[in-house]
Amino acid sequence: MTTFAKTIAAERPSEIALRDPRQALTWLEVDDQLNRAANAIRSAELGPERRIAVFAENGVETAIANLGGLIGGASVVPVNFHLTAEEVAYILSDSDSRMLFVGPETAERGLAAAQQAGISAVVGWRCEEATLVNWDSWLEESSGAEPDTSIKPRPNLLYTSGTTGRPKGTHLPPTMFAGGDTVEAHLENLKLNPLATLGPHLVVGPMYHTGPLSGARLLAAGAPSVILTKFDAENTLKAIAEFKTTSTIMVPTHFVRLLALDPEVKAQYDVSSMIRVSHTGSKCPVDIKRGMIEWWGPIFTDAYGASEVGTTCMITSEEWLEHPGSVGRSVPPFTAKILDEAGQPVPANTEGQLYFEDATGRGVVYHNDPEKSAAAHIAPGVFTLGEIAYMDEDGYVYITDRFSDMIVSGGVNIYPAEAEQVLIDHPDILDVACIGIPHPEMGEELKAMVILKDNREDAEAAAIIAFCRSKLSHYKCPRTVDFVDDLGRNTMGKINKRKLRAPFWEGHTD
Repeated sequence: MTTFAKTIAAERPSEIALRDPRQALTWLEVDDQLNRAANAIRSAELGPERRIAVFAENGVETAIANLGGLIGGASVVPVNFHLTAEEVAYILSDSDSRMLFVGPETAERGLAAAQQAGISAVVGWRCEEATLVNWDSWLEESSGAEPDTSIKPRPNLLYTSGTTGRPKGTHLPPTMFAGGDTVEAHLENLKLNPLATLGPHLVVGPMYHTGPLSGARLLAAGAPSVILTKFDAENTLKAIAEFKTTSTIMVPTHFVRLLALDPEVKAQYDVSSMIRVSHTGSKCPVDIKRGMIEWWGPIFTDAYGASEVGTTCMITSEEWLEHPGSVGRSVPPFTAKILDEAGQPVPANTEGQLYFEDATGRGVVYHNDPEKSAAAHIAPGVFTLGEIAYMDEDGYVYITDRFSDMIVSGGVNIYPAEAEQVLIDHPDILDVACIGIPHPEMGEELKAMVILKDNREDAEAAAIIAFCRSKLSHYKCPRTVDFVDDLGRNTMGKINKRKLRAPFWEGHTD
């Protein structure tokens, strides 16, 4: 941990630093466990990339494994705990991870994935599988001495859904990875995060996402962390009221569920300790954002961006109330640009494709995929996240649609191509297209539009969805199916997804 955090551990050793619904650790215990985890990881044979993977639901151990990896000089790969064994195996192989951490909910899939990827070092907590290395024993057998922090820190390698049916990896960008030539300097720089000095931080989202993961890292800067295993609206209010948390990072779906609580339930909990809420993942509907500001006050900051590049636009509550619906103005090193299909700038308040110019020249970088990296750019350092938007005279960006197929459901990116590639193999399906349609809570959900083969009129939507779920993680599969006669393919065989989506989005202006 930072010198500051270690000072806290020395001066207030019995003060709670890290807790989840199952357990709580003091600063002294956190310092000891981080030392042991970092030393064990530092001494492990991790190959040239020095990568470890964490495939587990939220909890104290998940936070220690992630942060211990950072301090131990490893590049940590957080893995979505909803994935199948085959999907995890691909990530382990593609990332060249040499050690895997699992929890009781992921142990079976993790072991299968590790076997497929040729990984023998699998560490698990609260697991019954005899072939795992026991987490507690692993810590006990490691040295509790201060680890060497003069080594170079390595950023996370993150994986999101891919357009070709495989997860795509991207290094945590410099804008989201505190600088420093050594781990020690990097940890000290974590204190520059504006959330680090506010007080206890509440982690509500899964730590395979950049927001919750960066929030958990604040522990190293001396900010106590309260971790929820899974998001639950009332439990979130309980945690805020009980532990007087001051900051958190959410997605709009969390706001929807909080606002849906019965007024009597809301009134039971004091949320006045909250100073700042950052929200990411997708554009927040105007009425939802306004409802949260009316309830919690003007403490919300929208950080629009993506795992590949970090935050590209930002807007405070005060700004948003003057520019409702905006995701803000671009922030350094990015400059927002609205371009037409020919790549030329359009006038203010005119819709076009939203691009960003990265002053560092980095732009979007995908792991092991230079072609995909190049395809995201129209010029060196000028990239898009796939949205259609307009910009007003003051530079505020308003997102209106997407020109890429990707949808965002509950803050999670989903590429319809993955489900399409599975469904086209269904024996009853002749052709298929998957699109994003509105969902009141999740923002969007995936719908499959299916053309059946001749004499297959008895096919059932539930069976088609079940077929997809047998091949893919459930969250990547359509929730509904429409049977149609035509998908509107042109002479080149392409489908106009915007045209397919349009009827479902009529009247949705947020």
